[in-house]
Amino acid sequence: MRDDRSVAAGLARWRATFVTAFAVLLLAKLMLAASLSPFGDEAFYWQESRHLAWGYSDLPPLTAWLIRLGESVAGHGLLGIRWPFLLIGSALPWLVVAFAREAFDARAGWQAGLLCLALPLAGTLGVMALPDVPLTVAIMGALLALLQAMRGDRLRDWCSLGLALGVCWLTHYRAAMPMLAGLLLCLLTPRGRAQWRRGGFWLALALAALGLLPLLVSNWQQHGAGVAFQVAERNPWRFHADALVQPLEQAVACTPLFYLLLLWAAWRSWRRRSDGAPWDVIGVVSASFIVPYFVLGLFADDLRFRAHWPLPGYLPLLAVLPVLLRERLVWPRPWLAAAFALAMLGQLGGLLYLGLAAHEGGARVLAGAKAFPARFVGWREAGEAARELGAGHPGVLVADNFMLAAELDFQLDGATPVYVLDSPLNTKHGRAPQLAIWGLDETALRRAHGGEPMLLAVDEKALLVHERQGWLRTLCGRIGQPQALRRLDLYGGRRRMAFYEGTVPHALPVVAAADDACPVWQQARVADGGG
Repeated sequence: MRDDRSVAAGLARWRATFVTAFAVLLLAKLMLAASLSPFGDEAFYWQESRHLAWGYSDLPPLTAWLIRLGESVAGHGLLGIRWPFLLIGSALPWLVVAFAREAFDARAGWQAGLLCLALPLAGTLGVMALPDVPLTVAIMGALLALLQAMRGDRLRDWCSLGLALGVCWLTHYRAAMPMLAGLLLCLLTPRGRAQWRRGGFWLALALAALGLLPLLVSNWQQHGAGVAFQVAERNPWRFHADALVQPLEQAVACTPLFYLLLLWAAWRSWRRRSDGAPWDVIGVVSASFIVPYFVLGLFADDLRFRAHWPLPGYLPLLAVLPVLLRERLVWPRPWLAAAFALAMLGQLGGLLYLGLAAHEGGARVLAGAKAFPARFVGWREAGEAARELGAGHPGVLVADNFMLAAELDFQLDGATPVYVLDSPLNTKHGRAPQLAIWGLDETALRRAHGGEPMLLAVDEKALLVHERQGWLRTLCGRIGQPQALRRLDLYGGRRRMAFYEGTVPHALPVVAAADDACPVWQQARVADGGG
């Protein structure tokens, strides 16, 4: 007979281990959130929070709304913009616990929660104010509600499912993926096909559709700028063989041995989908994220970080993995111990990397190790330089790209408008239409301030190497009579910014092409060793 006292004691140990690990990780994330400089995208979301709207040229509105809420409660600063995301991200392991308990048992729940804390992609969620935080948590909440609704057909579960999917649409265009996963589930499995006849199913879809309304309104107001960027402009839609390395990227992001375990769990769950609950939900939903994202990655955007795309597909596998290993131990115990230990080391390594990036000395260490965190450093120095130079050289503050502009705006707490030149970077990241709407692009600058004094900040390494030369050579046509004021050569030249005073031209010159005599280009070239 089973010893109930032994079972209860075992559950208590798993629960205590999870709660302790959760508390330690939360403290580490809180320290990082309070010290790590926002990178360009994050600062731009903060700018969007200063211009509340139905949506923006890059994203639906929820990220900006959460940042606005954060600063309304805690004031301007790193914790001000991040605490809502830290709170939301901290809910993810608890949702994984609840999902595993609903699908299997309490022991699997606490074990799955620990695996979630160890998975690098999931454990650090919430450190930064990014749309993937509410998106991932909402998808996991939708999966939990779906599992409950398919089992009990309760109205509250269908409403929870619809609201969670609505939050996904409020967060990112990638909300289309959980909708696709649900559609495949309802087409490929007997239990899924039975849901078409349930009224709660259609209620959930109606509630989910409410989350689409802000997105539809913003695209109507912006003449489809958001859809155009996410669907067409950012994606080449042609096969690029370099994307075949995606499994290697995922192996690094998840740690290699743990990634193999996740793929094994996905395969086992897919094979057992005909067994019904919960295997059908876990097998189909996980495969619906992992496989389509791999195929999509072969033709879609290959310039931006994409390792986090399949994360929602891994989360239900964390719930099933302890059960599969309990049922049939096909992996050697030393191999499993190594897999879980490596995952925890990967999580600690990620936290250590961000911790080093948050401090000047740590960033120097990373620079020496060829792991320089360029996206997180240099912004404080640039903001302080802009503040000092602005006091001595009053004029319109202008940045040469949207990332630098957003960071300067954040460091200066929105005290003065920061205009943006029409850098290729703005278009590449889908921010050019939004800057035009706000009246902060180059056209608005010349129209409102033509002939006035101008303080120009240039991030000389913002663009890729093959793009820098052409852009920097045009800057003398975008500022009249430029005079160098200050250079910031940081971390051995890994970050390099320069400030110039001049005047705002009334219009671009007829010949605004490459000019080797341009002092902005010449100084950048000399600083870069003449290359």
